[in-house]
Amino acid sequence: MKLDDIKKLHQKKYRQAFGHFLVEGEHLVLELEKACSQAPSVWEQAQLYVTSAYEHWNSPWPKHLVSDRQMAQLADTKTPQGILAVVPMPPATKGGAATGEKAIYLHEVQDPGNLGTILRTLAWFGGLRCLLSPGSVDPFNPKVVRASMGAIFHVPIETEVSLDTLASRYARIACLDIGGAPIANPAFAAHDCYLFGNEARGVPSEALNELAAQRFTIPGAAKIESLNLASAVNMAVYELNRSTIANVASPFKANQ
Repeated sequence: MKLDDIKKLHQKKYRQAFGHFLVEGEHLVLELEKACSQAPSVWEQAQLYVTSAYEHWNSPWPKHLVSDRQMAQLADTKTPQGILAVVPMPPATKGGAATGEKAIYLHEVQDPGNLGTILRTLAWFGGLRCLLSPGSVDPFNPKVVRASMGAIFHVPIETEVSLDTLASRYARIACLDIGGAPIANPAFAAHDCYLFGNEARGVPSEALNELAAQRFTIPGAAKIESLNLASAVNMAVYELNRSTIANVASPFKANQ
């Protein structure tokens, strides 16, 4: 890919047109290499661009040397480290799901940092698919990729998933609502898909009614109106995995 084309990958329309996105910085490149070793597929077709500081980087991909000035033009950060990869978009995974996998549906999430943080949580616990509605931030936005700290390579992601398609895919759908049952209720973990809304507007109530989404809440002191989206997802996903965590931790405690 020409350097002028790589610069354009900062914009969603060009990422879609060229079918590639940017992975910038040493940590993310290492995470990409790890993902490539675990499941080569599309990741093995990456291309690496480095300055002289990373000229001797041992890479599984073709490596291209660029000047510091060229790297500054290619990178999305103000002070680039001097290493980035141009990576093919992963194939769409719509409709597919592993046995026992649950889905986290995000309705019109806008903040790249929120989405990146959520992806880190989903990758940490595993067994979770991320569904993004139309109008959501692009998961391959450089800010999302950086905020995910490499989790984007390990979480199945679907984009442009409409709310009205969920009922045909998931029999049991849950959402968070201030008037719902506590998420510690065993019924919370019995669902297949969990809905979380836009940072400002949430999920339209009529859509929740049509989906017959069961409402749950994260109990608190109620001194403020709402939680940050990423914080809410993190707590909900932790609760979904709490019994598993306890089972894993109990042998360790017994040996103390």
